[in-house]
Amino acid sequence: MIKQLCLLLIVPVSSLIVSAKEIYIDGKKGDDKNLGSRSQPLKTIAEAARRINSDASKEATTIILSEGVYALTETVVFNNDKFSADKRLIIRADVLPDDVDWSPQRMPIIIAIITGTPTPGDGEESRGLEIEASHVTIEGLRFTGSPIYYYIDGRQNRRYYPIWRDGKNLDDLVVTQCLFAGNVDLLPIRVAVIANGNGLVIDHCVFYNCQNPVVFWSAQNGTSAHNVMRYCLVYHANYSGVWTTTQTGDDFEFHHNIIANSRTAWIRDDSSIHRYQIHDCILAGNAKTTGNGGDKAINSDFLKLENVQSTGTIEIEQDQGKNNYLQLKEGSFGSNLHAGLSKKY
Repeated sequence: MIKQLCLLLIVPVSSLIVSAKEIYIDGKKGDDKNLGSRSQPLKTIAEAARRINSDASKEATTIILSEGVYALTETVVFNNDKFSADKRLIIRADVLPDDVDWSPQRMPIIIAIITGTPTPGDGEESRGLEIEASHVTIEGLRFTGSPIYYYIDGRQNRRYYPIWRDGKNLDDLVVTQCLFAGNVDLLPIRVAVIANGNGLVIDHCVFYNCQNPVVFWSAQNGTSAHNVMRYCLVYHANYSGVWTTTQTGDDFEFHHNIIANSRTAWIRDDSSIHRYQIHDCILAGNAKTTGNGGDKAINSDFLKLENVQSTGTIEIEQDQGKNNYLQLKEGSFGSNLHAGLSKKY
């Protein structure tokens, strides 16, 4: 009798410890009343965020999403700033791009269906995942644009930001092996990743038909430091390939990126005084290499170039049955840079 009572006490406690460290989500089979284990997954990312935000225990936590479509009907905010470099929050796909059984179809798809009040001149601004905590990794997810839009002054005006960080004092946000795919007419992504603070790392991501892939914004001390963009593919950005502000520091690490067939490869504020060393990149087929956010092209002497090519044709794989779908065609120009979702070379 005593042994049976001990077992009854031990099993629930051990289950709670596991669920605190790993939270599983399955949009098809899950239920937000479940424990959040692999056998009893949650249904929504919002419920996982609510549990994490209310948990005071300082331990590493991983949210694992099964394949499927996740429609956000509200901005999902993570605001429990309890994590550290060795005990971080990870939001990731169950199957990652370098796993043997991965395919593009297995990527969890995040789509926002968030409505609000349109602002004349600006449109509706919708945020998908809002990361108001330091030491966070987002890995292996696919983001697409929002189907919600409005007509303002006779034109469509929508601003959807899949990943947003507002806190200027925050640090260490890693977005890796994620695919952002939009359509400028139907499902636009205004800025795929936009973040204040320091330590925004964009690694092995693909941005296809986004208006702007990434904006490195402002920091509390006036200079945003140790930001990174590496091994990324930007194709057909109808505004910018990368955007740095007056506060993006000189230590910005930028290499092994491809920005092609876009309106402006690199936008920076007119008043910025920072200079950046970039190497092993392709900036080809763009209407302008550098600009100020409007129609004005600006001198590119703020970029110190090493092994950067400005000519050549980037070919994108359109066959949905191939694992490099929306990435470089196998063996095509630029393949030697290894820009794309895979980290296996």
